[in-house]
Amino acid sequence: IENTLDIVRKYHPVIKQSFLQNEMAKNELRASKGVFDPSIQINNEEKTYDNKLYYKYNTSELKIPLWYGIDIKAGTENNLGERLDPMLTKNKSAFVGVSMDPFRGLIVDKRNSIVKQAKNFVELTKNEQLLVVNDLLLEATSAYWNWVNAYNINSILTRSVQNNKERYEVIKKSFVSGDRAPIDTTEALTQLQTFEIMQSQAALDLQKAKLELSNYFWTENGLPYELVDGIMPSSSFDMTTINPIEIGRVEEQVDQAIQMHPKLKMINAKSSILDIEKRLKTIELFPSLKLNYNALDNNLNNISTSINTTNNVKYGLSLTMPLFQRQARGQLAKTKNKMEDLQWDKRYISLEIENKVRSSFAEFYALKQQIKTNEAILNANKPVSYTHLT
Repeated sequence: IENTLDIVRKYHPVIKQSFLQNEMAKNELRASKGVFDPSIQINNEEKTYDNKLYYKYNTSELKIPLWYGIDIKAGTENNLGERLDPMLTKNKSAFVGVSMDPFRGLIVDKRNSIVKQAKNFVELTKNEQLLVVNDLLLEATSAYWNWVNAYNINSILTRSVQNNKERYEVIKKSFVSGDRAPIDTTEALTQLQTFEIMQSQAALDLQKAKLELSNYFWTENGLPYELVDGIMPSSSFDMTTINPIEIGRVEEQVDQAIQMHPKLKMINAKSSILDIEKRLKTIELFPSLKLNYNALDNNLNNISTSINTTNNVKYGLSLTMPLFQRQARGQLAKTKNKMEDLQWDKRYISLEIENKVRSSFAEFYALKQQIKTNEAILNANKPVSYTHLT
């Protein structure tokens, strides 16, 4: 069984897909961190008409995004021409500035929230992967033991058919020699045919179990592998080698399942994602207030020592707010609906897991008692060795 599960872990497509999903989540986290990547922007625009240079704009800017929605900017401008935009500074100039949106930065850090959501998504994917792997290994284990059971039943019935054939031949010879009645041969033939029918069904069950088990066998090259007829279960399995185990109290098992089960961990990760989403949707109800401040000079290197906050400054403020807020209120309400739906899922799944643990716990001890009873029956029916008394 360990070899079977090892092959499933290494080569099964579902396992590989689960690892691929995990890699996709990590790449999503990497992409989310791009909101903090510095960027360089270079613009070059020129217009010449009738041998006149109307304008020539050369702009380069370095922007560094920070926490709390703050952007640090620095750059240079070189604006030339006879018909420049009067809002622009003529010839070469440099600027260093800062811009921010207080509501979408200080109150709720939108950039940081995006990264946190991606981290929770990675945690969600890890538990989803664990759940997929566990379910697949459980199915593979069940298919393996079904195959072992079908193989042993077929082997027993095959030997029974052979024994009944020999018995039938012996009874026929006894009938010919006059030691048996005709009805004995009929009874022996009927019993032989009964075992042949049972063996035929067992062979069919074995073939079906083998095909079911083959679903879990794949080669290293990603090709399906079908079990051939010569493969048989390991003969080293012995019931006497199974050591008795105790699984503790049922309440302890329930508590452990509630804390550690991947399904509930997935729900907790989804809950964290929705909580962040709720805060982001809530902040959309606030107006968008953008503040921008630039210190200007004709040389970028001199700005730090020659800032003139009276004359060489460019700053601005913009305020935007939809009047009815229907989109923001609708998105926030939808997120709240998702959170409520997730809480109902958590209650249902928690109850389902608890009942499953209790059911498995009861089944475990019932099977344990059955094994003890069968062992007692086996010991009671062992042949007894007698010694002659003198």
